[in-house]
Amino acid sequence: MSAASQHLQQWIPYAALRATASLLHLFPAKQNLQTAAALAEIFSYFCPRRMDRATRHVQWAYPELSEHDARKRALAGLKHMFQVFMVDSISIPQVLNQHSWGHSMEFHPMHATMTTLLQERPAILVTGHSGNWEFLGLALSMLGFQLSALARPLDNPYLNDWLLGIRQRRGLEVLVKWGATTEVQRVIESGGRVAFIADQNAGDDGMFVPFFGRLASTYKSIGLLALRYRLPVIVGTAIRQEQTMRYKLQIVDHIEPEEYDLAPDPLFYITARFNRAIESAVRLAPDQYLWIHRRWKSRPRWEREGKPMPQRIRHKLLELPWLDEQQVDEIAAKSAACELP
Repeated sequence: MSAASQHLQQWIPYAALRATASLLHLFPAKQNLQTAAALAEIFSYFCPRRMDRATRHVQWAYPELSEHDARKRALAGLKHMFQVFMVDSISIPQVLNQHSWGHSMEFHPMHATMTTLLQERPAILVTGHSGNWEFLGLALSMLGFQLSALARPLDNPYLNDWLLGIRQRRGLEVLVKWGATTEVQRVIESGGRVAFIADQNAGDDGMFVPFFGRLASTYKSIGLLALRYRLPVIVGTAIRQEQTMRYKLQIVDHIEPEEYDLAPDPLFYITARFNRAIESAVRLAPDQYLWIHRRWKSRPRWEREGKPMPQRIRHKLLELPWLDEQQVDEIAAKSAACELP
């Protein structure tokens, strides 16, 4: 492909999105949210396999739901995803500024965490694909808290530069994931805070910890960073209030070094605990989770081989203070069933 052809292929979707953004600005946010939800319904009709996968994920997380109710929740999550990407990402600079932020956000009580942030201690902030993860980071940055977020660069450089500019306009520093280790260390060593979206599938070599009662592969980097610098790990979310551009910011868990220092396996403890906190955030608003993404795609080796859970893994799970024998039995039973995604 020639350079001119590649340029054209990248420029056309960028121009289309910019034109769509300009068009959306002509209408009230509530109407745009309704339009995005309608487009999500059309998408679900033409992509039944993805909707089946999302429905299956909801049923894994909420086995008490009928297939009909699980599909409704999966569709609600899809509508929310379209609203976040199509409306919120474009409208946030207009609704989130020093003059109007009080109309677009409210805070759930979070005294201990606010103390940590006001002390300008280095910290790790964690969220998942629940609520509006973009709003959460931008809101904290706009309020003056130094924050750097890891983000995967888009393949389209025009889209990447445009969306990067929207994020940075409110003071959020964005670190590109590829080769970001040195930059993350720089931020921490200068007293800053690093934000991660931490519910991506980490592949077969990730650390498998419970997420909605099923083991899920998670990156070890957050726990390793916390251990190296003895950092607090703060898990938060931003939940949309009804069908508006108003969000409630809530801290779900706050893990101090003194807590994970006491764990038999601190890395496993940190990783399991922030996954538990992300699950708690999802349960606050299950219709605002990205059920379509493949959180449970990778499976532990023993599960892929059809073997029972090793005793050492069972022992590590029982060392987590929030799990009891029955819960570990249920996690092990799902592995034994080998119900692969």
